[in-house]
Amino acid sequence: MYKGLTLLAVILILAVGIGPSSSNKRAYVAGHFALSIDGEEPSFVESAEGGAAYGEVIVEVGGGSTLAKKHIGNVKYEEISFKCGTGMSKALYDWIQNSVSGKAIRRNGALIAADYDYKEQSRREFTNALISEIGFPALDGASKDAAKMTIKFEPESTRYIVRAGDVLKGGGTKQKKWLTSNFRLKIDGLDCSRVNKIEALTIKQKAVQLEPTKIEFPNLVVTLPEAFSQTFFDWYESFVIDGKNSDADEKGGSLEILDAAQADVLLTLTFRNLGIFKMGLEGSEGGAERIRRIKAEMYCESMDIKPSP
Repeated sequence: MYKGLTLLAVILILAVGIGPSSSNKRAYVAGHFALSIDGEEPSFVESAEGGAAYGEVIVEVGGGSTLAKKHIGNVKYEEISFKCGTGMSKALYDWIQNSVSGKAIRRNGALIAADYDYKEQSRREFTNALISEIGFPALDGASKDAAKMTIKFEPESTRYIVRAGDVLKGGGTKQKKWLTSNFRLKIDGLDCSRVNKIEALTIKQKAVQLEPTKIEFPNLVVTLPEAFSQTFFDWYESFVIDGKNSDADEKGGSLEILDAAQADVLLTLTFRNLGIFKMGLEGSEGGAERIRRIKAEMYCESMDIKPSP
């Protein structure tokens, strides 16, 4: 049946098992990941990693030998991270909102790996986890890239379980397509209609021995055409140059994540106590035929993150 093939080709076909008599079965790889919190219905995520338990290696010093003696100390657990769209469970958004509101709570749950038929293959259970980071991608009105949130949390302990057979159901809220170009920014008293770029936003929750401490909120950094930046410059002149920067001079705002049709709001980030501190011309080459753009940078004292009902 291998008539006309060279000897080398026949050997390769037999070695990898792709000859006419071989089966066309696909080897198992994880096709889907899902997150379940406190036993609630799982929500599917784009990707997930981390959570492995590992022994801390201790290197002994002294003893008069030139060879270092090593042994295992405490058991530690990797940070867990995953990427997802906006259609996640209420349990996750409640966990996120509590974290950014300074009411950090620990949650139990599991990251579940399933095959392409949604049959569970394994899970990594975690206990007493605290959210350590919430990340939103850079937004660009001219981009067609898919957008994803990144969530990281630190577990007190984890356990890996092989558990095949169960078919995953649910998936939380139905995922709607989210592009990095689908957004709408609002800031009190400012014309944000021509803002075309917003730099990535990352909220960090520091923890000492798994006890939450300080929350770090990111600066809001936006880019817009110079011709439409007057309201930003007026605020900058007053707030920075003239020194009128009391709490009453700070502003509130919101960033709405929109669906593909830019009609429905999927997620809203609310900014409190924004204060502008820097404005400058975005880098460009002399003589280039492009619109001159201004970059404005604002600090933010607190944020809320809420999905649309």
